[in-house]
Amino acid sequence: MRGTRYTAEFKAEAIKQITERGHGVVEVSKRLGVSDKSLYAWLKQSQQGDLPNSKDIVALKLELQRMKVELKRTTEERDILKKAAVRSTGGCNTCIKFIGRRAKVQGFPWALI
Repeated sequence: MRGTRYTAEFKAEAIKQITERGHGVVEVSKRLGVSDKSLYAWLKQSQQGDLPNSKDIVALKLELQRMKVELKRTTEERDILKKAAVRSTGGCNTCIKFIGRRAKVQGFPWALI
């Protein structure tokens, strides 16, 4: 399988079979269809800390899911506040100018925004 790229999860699971389950490198390489040279390289990288292990991947996925939920909530809050701000002023980009006893609503000039 020349030129095939493998995901970090695949590499982590292959290394896990070697280190934690005690299978041989050649046995795992034949079973997965990966060259044994690649497995030795992945094993060396994992020992140096270059490859994330499966616990790190799971933790990152959970963090990503939590961040997506928080982003959705924050976006909804922002939209609600935008609508409230527009309704409270009677329009968007307006200000009130007092002339004597009368109030006059003016729009902001675009040069100031």
